[in-house]
Amino acid sequence: MIFDYPTFKIIWWLLVGVLLVGFAIMDGHDMGVGTLLPFVGRNDEERRVVINTVGPHWDGNQVWFITGGGAIFAAWPIVYATAFSGFYWAMLAVLWALFFRPVGFDYRSKIHNATWRSTWDWGLFIGGAVPPLIFGVAFGNLLQGVPFHFDDTLVSHYSGSFWGLLNPFALLAGVVSTAMITFHGAIYLAHRTEGDIQRRATTAALIFGVLMLAGFTVAGAWIANGSFGYAITSAVDTAALPNPLAKTVELQPGAWLANYAKAPLTLLVPALAYAGGIMALLLVWKGRTLTAFVASSFAIVGVIGTAGVSMFPFVMPSSTVPGASLTVWDAVSSHRTLGIMFWATVIFMPIIVAYTSWAYSVMAGKVTAAYIRENEHSAY
Repeated sequence: MIFDYPTFKIIWWLLVGVLLVGFAIMDGHDMGVGTLLPFVGRNDEERRVVINTVGPHWDGNQVWFITGGGAIFAAWPIVYATAFSGFYWAMLAVLWALFFRPVGFDYRSKIHNATWRSTWDWGLFIGGAVPPLIFGVAFGNLLQGVPFHFDDTLVSHYSGSFWGLLNPFALLAGVVSTAMITFHGAIYLAHRTEGDIQRRATTAALIFGVLMLAGFTVAGAWIANGSFGYAITSAVDTAALPNPLAKTVELQPGAWLANYAKAPLTLLVPALAYAGGIMALLLVWKGRTLTAFVASSFAIVGVIGTAGVSMFPFVMPSSTVPGASLTVWDAVSSHRTLGIMFWATVIFMPIIVAYTSWAYSVMAGKVTAAYIRENEHSAY
């Protein structure tokens, strides 16, 4: 193998983060557009303009969602099994919400009926707004710790409930996530449209950008002064085979700030969230929408990266049996599996980025009402 086992564990922590960020940036902007659809489009023609800004790309962007889930399954199988069983109903809610997207995009404009089209507009809203909300709530629960433990055969048992996931801090994290994605989508929509739709999208971007930064600040203060945070208190063999019970962990309020003290350069990650968010707000206000989109992408890197850096090496801490917490060191696949996946990523990731870039370059430009009228039977 080109890298040793501990190095591969770190590499896959980084790669899973890259895939999650890629999903938030690429699939996130079309979810943000879907969230704004019923509000920035005031009539059928305007809503068709909004839909067609993301219509050619939304399904291709799903590759980030599928790849991210697949990478977690293959690189962190214990995390996948524990999270998807513990968050079962939440993940089902995401799946049900996503059902509205393919049928909404494909069937919405097939019938000239106001009720039919309005129904699918709200379906696309649900498909755009619900997933980032639930993913944010999930991250909020991860930061607090999830109630699970393992039996003697390392089968995980979740002792919480769906309603227990909807606690105040997790809901705040959901607000940050939803605002971040809607902010990103509003900027993209402002870039691809003109006139009234562009003005409404710009206004939405300013509102949700401020909400994202405010929520991110409150969440950070809550973590700094809150009662959650975990730390490993025993020696860890980073080269050992996966065994999540071979360590001791303690609840230590404020422990999520320890990595910033140990490695001050990590402070650049939350700083990137603020710098990207503020720059995106200023740029979209000035009408420089493409640069604003890049800036909001950096803000997404900062927000998601802050959660990852704060929790490292934890991936899924346990609030009921802290010693069962899942970390980068003990919840991964074998050395060989990580190596094979690494080379698959090295080969296929550039291909994905290349064809995505080509597709966006081909479909660049404004979507207008005139375009919709000229392509009445072919446009979404």
